[in-house]
Amino acid sequence: MLNGRHLIEPNDLSVTEIDEICSLAEQIIVDPVSFQDVCRGKILAALFFEPSTRTRLSFEAAMLRLGGAVEGFSDASSSSATKGESLADTIRVVSSYTDVLAIRSPKEGAALLASKYSSCPVINAGDGGHFHPTQTLTDLLTVRQLKGSLEGQTVGFCGDLKFGRTVHSLVQALSRYPKNKFIFISPKELQMPDYMLKNILEPLKIEYRSVERLEDAIGDVDILYMTRVQKERFFNEQDYIRLKDSYILDNEKMKLARRDMIVLHPLPRVNEIAVEVDGDTRAAYFKQAKYGMFVRMALIAKLTGSL
Repeated sequence: MLNGRHLIEPNDLSVTEIDEICSLAEQIIVDPVSFQDVCRGKILAALFFEPSTRTRLSFEAAMLRLGGAVEGFSDASSSSATKGESLADTIRVVSSYTDVLAIRSPKEGAALLASKYSSCPVINAGDGGHFHPTQTLTDLLTVRQLKGSLEGQTVGFCGDLKFGRTVHSLVQALSRYPKNKFIFISPKELQMPDYMLKNILEPLKIEYRSVERLEDAIGDVDILYMTRVQKERFFNEQDYIRLKDSYILDNEKMKLARRDMIVLHPLPRVNEIAVEVDGDTRAAYFKQAKYGMFVRMALIAKLTGSL
């Protein structure tokens, strides 16, 4: 039962619960009209202490499409935090008005702290470099929809693998499903952290390899998950200049990929996927963003006990 539970990190959900949420989201995709009143009379508090476009609007759209209402703020300057109010006090008050609370903060651990003071379910909508569990659910639903299964996939992760919370969360989640393999594509400066390899992949005997060039891996993957290579992560500009174009996905690189491969990206993108790729049928990142609304609909309905 998910009713009344908090979702702070992806591992708060069992594989069975993830599958239940994705299955409900798929039912909503097929017949959204049947779900338009399931949260009528319920309120979502969207507390965004950090700017966001997709995450905030998809949470709000999700609740509105379920027949519920939304209150909150999109910027810390709109809250009493500017007066010095503690997060604990904010959560105590707001949760007394609402049925479910989504919080985004630049401070790691903010969602966990909120869950300790909230009288309603808390959903972590991103806390610094820690977790973004609803992005992980979005990614998993997208893979289910477009590849048919969360098992037996070869997934290439490209770009900033050292600091990318979306990458770490998705690797962790996909590691719980059988026969998945990973290819990590990044410069040495931004490789997947050792703790991810040694604490998660290696104990489970999950096959993985690391490469520096996108061209050396793109032909081998079922799913390519792109992220931005950030200039500020390099110690010297020469290394960045040498490597940056290797991680720009364009039509030439797409020619090397399988015809049924899909390209994902948590968005926003900067220049790591050329606009010309948008017209390729394998470009799935805008579909992915839409699936985020459906999976959040399913999650909200489950946590509020509406379904």
